[in-house]
Amino acid sequence: MKFRPLHDRVVVRRIDADQKTAGGIIIPDTAKEKPMEGEVLAVGPGARDEAGKIVALDVKPGDRVLFGKWSGTEVKIDGDDLLIMKESDIMGVLEGTSKSSKKAA
Repeated sequence: MKFRPLHDRVVVRRIDADQKTAGGIIIPDTAKEKPMEGEVLAVGPGARDEAGKIVALDVKPGDRVLFGKWSGTEVKIDGDDLLIMKESDIMGVLEGTSKSSKKAA
């Protein structure tokens, strides 16, 4: 199934953090916090401004982003746990980590 978000919404897949601490201690699943980093899978066309013109989003599919701990709505599409959030819930893009920059390197 293909999902296309509307307006200024973004579909994000969480990226799991390392399961070990710097000291080598393995963290069990029950003690882990949900990661606040993810990969953008799909974006909507953009929000409308006061004049009715569509303003494009700053993020694009493949970007790695940071978002708030409680941001977005969790959904399951084709067995994948995903988040749907507004672009304003995204705090920033991690530069040099997206798929497009890896291909260029």
